[in-house]
Amino acid sequence: MIPLWLSGPEDGTGNEDDSDAPERGVATKVRPKTKKPSMYRVLLMNDDYTPMEFVVSILIGIFKKTQEEATQVMLQVHQSGMGTCGVYTFEIAETKVTQVMDAAKRNQHPLQCTLEKV
Repeated sequence: MIPLWLSGPEDGTGNEDDSDAPERGVATKVRPKTKKPSMYRVLLMNDDYTPMEFVVSILIGIFKKTQEEATQVMLQVHQSGMGTCGVYTFEIAETKVTQVMDAAKRNQHPLQCTLEKV
C-alpha cells in the first residue's frame, strides 16, 4: 500500500495552499461600544383644581418620594407652575407619565404630567 498525502500543490514557488493550516495569533473579541440611554425629566403641571394632597400621594406612590420630598415637589409645582418628579430612561419615564395620568383620570382630577429630554 502507498500512503496518500492530502495537501495543496507544492510547486516550489512558496505559494503552497495554507487554507488548512491553523491560524496563529492572539484572538481578540471586539466589544461594541454601548451608548448610554437618553434621559427624560418627568414634569407635573400646576392646575387650580387638583388637591395638593393628591399630588403628594402621587409623588409618594409612583415616584417613591418621601413625605418631605413629595411636599417640596408639590410646592414647586404650586408656586412655579411646574415641578420635576424625577429623571429616567424613556421607557420608565413614559410609564410613570401614564401612571400619573391614569390615576388623575380615575380620581377625576385634571392633573397633567409630561416628559422632556434632558
